[in-house]
Amino acid sequence: MNKKYPDEFKQEAVRQVIEKGHSVPDVAKRLGISDKSLYYWVSKAKVPASQSAEQEEIRKLKVELKRVTEERNILKGGRRVLCKRVKEKYTFIKSRLNVYRVNTMCRVLNVHRSGFYAWLKEPQSKAEKANLRLLKQIQASYVQSGGVYGSPRITHELRRLGETCGENRVAKLMKQAKLKANIGYKRRYFKSSTPHIAADNHLQQQFVVCEPDTAWVSDITYIKTYEGWLYLAVVLDLFSRKVIGWSMQQTMTSDIVIKALLMAVWRRPKAKDVIVHSDQGSQYASGDYLDFLAAHNLIPSMSRRGHCLDNAVAESFFHSLKTERVKRKVYATRREAKADLFDYIEVFYNRTRLHSHLGHVSPDEYENTYSQAS
Repeated sequence: MNKKYPDEFKQEAVRQVIEKGHSVPDVAKRLGISDKSLYYWVSKAKVPASQSAEQEEIRKLKVELKRVTEERNILKGGRRVLCKRVKEKYTFIKSRLNVYRVNTMCRVLNVHRSGFYAWLKEPQSKAEKANLRLLKQIQASYVQSGGVYGSPRITHELRRLGETCGENRVAKLMKQAKLKANIGYKRRYFKSSTPHIAADNHLQQQFVVCEPDTAWVSDITYIKTYEGWLYLAVVLDLFSRKVIGWSMQQTMTSDIVIKALLMAVWRRPKAKDVIVHSDQGSQYASGDYLDFLAAHNLIPSMSRRGHCLDNAVAESFFHSLKTERVKRKVYATRREAKADLFDYIEVFYNRTRLHSHLGHVSPDEYENTYSQAS
């Protein structure tokens, strides 16, 4: 059994050896201690006091350096949980039990060690277990409704099943699980006694034509830039799906659709009695636009109100334009957007892009093949 001797006893035993010249075995035998212990005391006493103090200071500095380094490493990996809830800190500590000491981690993260050990025995509280059970029922009700039930209806459904939960609790759990009622878009409808129709629908969704300049379709879309909106109006020939007219302006007036149609007339000077189909937008219903059509022997045609499929070819072109080009860019100015849209329409779409409706050839190639065969 190891005995702990007081410092004064050790000092006097060492003096018997160093100052009085007695041998270590002799002194050890007389004092009833082991030779090994006395040899150690003597060797330690022979070290200069200044050197011993210096070694002690180095030892303390090493211990302090080790502590600071450990705390720094803990903070480096746990910075994101410093402002989190206590249970998230406990989870962090648990994941690093094999790396750092629990005492140090608890001190750095400002949590109680006893609380951590209590959490280890039971990580989930009764309230959390109840919420988890309730969430499973909420998810089942949500799926069963096809995703259209919000918190009010799901609350009523759960109460019918015997649950005593409140709507706020259900709404909170749904938000955490990212469950949201799919109710579609909210639209405002305006009633008018007699809808104004500037032209009849002569196209009737007959998008396949056998000859060029039989039917054209026109529409307007908008492009976002940091300077503001840029509006684009186009005219497509249904025969080849080629863009034969276009105009880009920063305002959406009747002038933009007239300029797009003017380019189409300039490109197709021999076109007569062509059906020009559009929606019932104010630009297409304006007197200037209808007068332009009449002056060039063009037949106006307009979609039925609320039937976007009546102008599906133009809508399809805009979808391709935005998917393949616009959504991949961020335009700083309208000038930059115009240059890029020009490149897409005139360089890529009309001359290069393979169109599935045309048998995977470009609109220009499709028209050239038709001209050679005629």
